[in-house]
Amino acid sequence: MLFVAGASIFFLVMISAILAPWIAPHSPAEIVMSNKLMAPGIDHPMGTDKFGRDIFSRVLFGAQISLTVGVCVVALAVLIGAPIGLLSGYFGGKLDTALMRISDVFLAFPPLLLPIAITAALGPGLWNAMIALAVSWFPWYARIVRGAVMRVRKELYIDAARTMGVSHLRIMLRHVTPNSLTPVIVQGSMDFGYAILAAASLSFIGLGARPPTIEWGLMAAAARTQFLDQWWTALGPGLAIFLTVLAINLVGDGLRDVLDPKHGRRE
Repeated sequence: MLFVAGASIFFLVMISAILAPWIAPHSPAEIVMSNKLMAPGIDHPMGTDKFGRDIFSRVLFGAQISLTVGVCVVALAVLIGAPIGLLSGYFGGKLDTALMRISDVFLAFPPLLLPIAITAALGPGLWNAMIALAVSWFPWYARIVRGAVMRVRKELYIDAARTMGVSHLRIMLRHVTPNSLTPVIVQGSMDFGYAILAAASLSFIGLGARPPTIEWGLMAAAARTQFLDQWWTALGPGLAIFLTVLAINLVGDGLRDVLDPKHGRRE
């Protein structure tokens, strides 16, 4: 039931992001100073910001950026971490030790401190924030893939392939990798929401998206000086972040129960 609810909410968010240019009642960048800080009403369902821009329209367009951030961060983290975990788990020995110790260096930092440091070094910006998050998260995927590969490489069909003279590269790509993807899919589905939340956090402190980019965290940051008196300025982007992350987490829980029954919740 929770999986269906999460999937439904996430589907609505995706459809809203795709159809934003057609369903948004106003232009997200249109500045109308005569309408600034208007309370929610029929014409502006979520009110307007300090520049008179329609918050509801900006939330719809912001979904495009936020969902793209989630996809890019998880994809980059998997592309970096999965090959490391594959090599480490398959060959073991000194290579395994060296690669895992390198990963441990990144894991030693608090979850958000390393992205902040990397983004500050590279310079504020949405792409730099995504790179920083991916670099700080890849060790988790390296360890997950390593554990899965270490289990798979002991299977009889892997021994049979080696006996037949199949190359290590072919074994890794054709046999080991496809049978090690389940925990990666589960973890990626969970991290998708956290990536959106982390990117919004970096934007909120000025290290992520920069104007005129429309992004939920940046919208919340812009509203922090008005939300005590004009609460609706922060409600729109904050509610969008909350519902999207909640929906993705519910979907992730459902995928974990289906794809990884050993860790599923017992009724």
